[in-house]
Amino acid sequence: MGRRKLRNPLALAVLATLWQKPMHPYEIAQTLRRQGKDSSTKINYGSLYTVVQNLEKHGFVEVTDVERQGNRPERTVYGITPAGRQEATEWMSDLVAFPAKEYPIFETALSLLGVLHPDEVVPLLKERLDALEVQIASGRGALEKLYETLPRLFLVENEYQLHMVEAEAEWVRGFLDELAQGALPGIEEWKSFHEPGPERESGPEREPRPEPKSGSEREP
Repeated sequence: MGRRKLRNPLALAVLATLWQKPMHPYEIAQTLRRQGKDSSTKINYGSLYTVVQNLEKHGFVEVTDVERQGNRPERTVYGITPAGRQEATEWMSDLVAFPAKEYPIFETALSLLGVLHPDEVVPLLKERLDALEVQIASGRGALEKLYETLPRLFLVENEYQLHMVEAEAEWVRGFLDELAQGALPGIEEWKSFHEPGPERESGPEREPRPEPKSGSEREP
């Protein structure tokens, strides 16, 4: 995978949007919202103008027109260049072909799960599972509605999101069963880690403080 001149996913979203037709930045933002791209890409609309300027700097977009209507400020319209089409194509090819390591916050929490007692983890995971199941039900319902008006091509990211939530719910459900049955390897050591002991009650060992000297022992 080559190193890209721009790595902000918003830049790729802008290139894909301008592939449809030339637009000014405000219209780009409206199009991204209308097409639901903010559900699959973290979009900071405040930095959109900066992203467009960076794309222009690298020759991926260019000014195609300057619009002015009445007393409104001028609006600069941008279009994608041949270099921008090539960049978008290569970038998309890399993203589709090569798995990238991501760092979901839940994965971070799981890697540090030992700081909680197993008995505390069970109700927390049950709460998460309830939330996931609500999310799955609403996601399925929304997809069924969208299938009525949109080709599946424009809904594959929604399908993927739903599938990932379903997979997470399945894993959480299985992990909860292991905890409830006490079948998780190492669970007894995990529990004993949280049992009070001298080293945990007193904290780290410290050097003893010297006893204060009496008046006759003090150095002049």
